[in-house]
Amino acid sequence: MTTTPFISRKGMTRRSMLGAALAAVPLAAVAGPAWADPAAPPVTRLMLPVPTGPHPVGTVQLHLVDRSRPDDIAGPGHFRELMATVWYPARDVQRYPVAPWMPAGALQAFLDDAGFSALAPLAPLTAGHVGAPVRRSGRRLPVVVFSHGAHSHQGDHTVMVQELASHGYAAVTVAHQYDTYTEFPDGRIAVPLHDRQAPTLPGDFAADLRFVLDCVEQLAAGCNPDVDHRELPAGLLGSLDPRRVGAFGWSKGGTATACATLADERIRAGLSLDGPMQMNPPLAGDLDRPFMMMSAVFNRATDPEAAALWSHLRGWRLNIQAQGAVHVSYGDNEALFPQVAKLLGWSGQQLQDVIGTLDPEQAVKIQQAYPLAFFDEHLRHPRGHLLDGPSPAFPAVTFLP
Repeated sequence: MTTTPFISRKGMTRRSMLGAALAAVPLAAVAGPAWADPAAPPVTRLMLPVPTGPHPVGTVQLHLVDRSRPDDIAGPGHFRELMATVWYPARDVQRYPVAPWMPAGALQAFLDDAGFSALAPLAPLTAGHVGAPVRRSGRRLPVVVFSHGAHSHQGDHTVMVQELASHGYAAVTVAHQYDTYTEFPDGRIAVPLHDRQAPTLPGDFAADLRFVLDCVEQLAAGCNPDVDHRELPAGLLGSLDPRRVGAFGWSKGGTATACATLADERIRAGLSLDGPMQMNPPLAGDLDRPFMMMSAVFNRATDPEAAALWSHLRGWRLNIQAQGAVHVSYGDNEALFPQVAKLLGWSGQQLQDVIGTLDPEQAVKIQQAYPLAFFDEHLRHPRGHLLDGPSPAFPAVTFLP
């Protein structure tokens, strides 16, 4: 496995990895008899929930370079380099392989740094089929871009991403270089860099999102933004609608989503998944476009930055909170950790210590339903009622005034 020479792995802790699925498994559990005993039955691969939409899902990776942003960490002549993945409604998926949750090299680096290398065989597969042709209809696809959290990876909210794609969205996830685990086409493995000079602030993430929107516009115009000029799935060029764009992100990615939405009018609607809202540069100006906050730890009652952002929202706004949710609850953790707990014999309390007291099945349904309803209302305008107030289908969800 090759790693980038300019990215360090030093300083990674289990606490810092808690935001991504699988990383908080206690080391003692991994080293226990069930793993050491060669006679033990094989461990079943972890599973992600199947998307509920009517369309199968396709996916393709893009290797992108932002030549407007020199990369001082990489050295002279280098520019901001990103991997992005497009998820979309597909057709004829049977002949196309299923995409992994993370590329193999990035997954191994991720688990090695966390001290859980033995978990690699359990990593889930997604519902996305690599390179499958795009399903084309009468209209272009609305687009949403996703920003991950600190020290995480672009697959950490695959449940949401593939759910949106199955309902007719093109969802583009971004791997924010120097604060993520990702793999480049030439085999380089990038891991988080613990350097205060590295471009890993929410504003840097926001700049990545805005650059990816430039690439979305290129795809919409029939141009391939991939720097390696790799072949794209049939029907992808010209299929995206740059006039119907939303953004969402978790944790630092939620903060970046707020920054990008404030700065870029191309983003018509923004969604933060428990973002801390510690803006850098500081918050300036008001936002007159729709914005929704799904809160847990960083709620307005206890977090002044979240309350400050709320006061700057002048357009449609909504703040919901699922009772019993913790910071990692709005993501793949809720689907994966209950399976890990069963395999490793955790108690109910051990599982709650990681994912909170929100029922995992309910949590998965919340993250499938509410982002979809939000983007449907503001990018496609079908009039639903889920966002109007409390729903008996989701008793844990509270609407905050």
